[in-house]
Amino acid sequence: MAAIESVATAGAAAPRPRTPGRIARALRHMLHHPSALMGVSIYVIFLILAIFADLIAPYDPTEILFKDDGRLAASLPPGQGHWLGTTNLGRDVFSQLVMGVRPSFFVGVTAALAVAMIGSVVGLFAGYLGGLVDRALMRLADLVLGLPFLPFVIVLVALIGPSQRNVVLAVAILLWPNAARVIRAQVLTLAQRQFVEAARVTGASEWRIMLVHIAPNIVPLSFLYGSIAVGWAILTQASLSFLGFGEADTISWGTMLQDAYASQALDRQQYFWFIPPGICLVLVVLAGFLISRGYEELLFPKLGEG
Repeated sequence: MAAIESVATAGAAAPRPRTPGRIARALRHMLHHPSALMGVSIYVIFLILAIFADLIAPYDPTEILFKDDGRLAASLPPGQGHWLGTTNLGRDVFSQLVMGVRPSFFVGVTAALAVAMIGSVVGLFAGYLGGLVDRALMRLADLVLGLPFLPFVIVLVALIGPSQRNVVLAVAILLWPNAARVIRAQVLTLAQRQFVEAARVTGASEWRIMLVHIAPNIVPLSFLYGSIAVGWAILTQASLSFLGFGEADTISWGTMLQDAYASQALDRQQYFWFIPPGICLVLVVLAGFLISRGYEELLFPKLGEG
């Protein structure tokens, strides 16, 4: 009896981090970590562009423009009312660049949430329940990890149709195993902690232990893998659009690159057409890496030493 009381007392005294407190601490860390702050700043800038795209873009991205003399305003260099010039069809490149932020960020953020949610749920169940559930879920994760990423996404989107939701679905299907495996390892460690043992002694159900005592502690890892998934999702959407598997009526960075390639913009030295969307893709992927790096150092402080 005394042993049980000592376990319960130790478990109650053991600090059990609260989710809001962990989130607040993570945000403070982001603001003081140089690389993470840079990554967050890049995302904020693109988010502002996405929200106010209609006000920032001077033209409709699909509108065919004409000069004052009635001729097609095709392949104009930067200037003359067009910051980045025009395409070979007389469309404003800067307007396409700004409006292309919306589909890219929609796919990136939605896919990140899906990856974090699926990976967290699978990792939590596999790590805590163990046994047959653990073996089945981990073998499924191994199977998914064995699939070639881009070819599988292309086949899936070709079968079910090109749309932003289908791109999100494909990315979520393929990226959740990485998060699930790491979260499972974390859950295996948390399940042996004193506060979990104390919860069992006090009669807490398995569901309550998983959702109340363990789940809040895996939120940081979920956030980490979600931030990584943003870049992967945006790159996947751009790759599909470049290969011709994107939505025909949606202007995105990938469709800009595809149009520039099909129009031989490089041979014509129309660098203003394809370099800006390429830089934007590099920036959003870099931002995800910088945020994940900063958050990784928060989770594992020894990484920042030396």
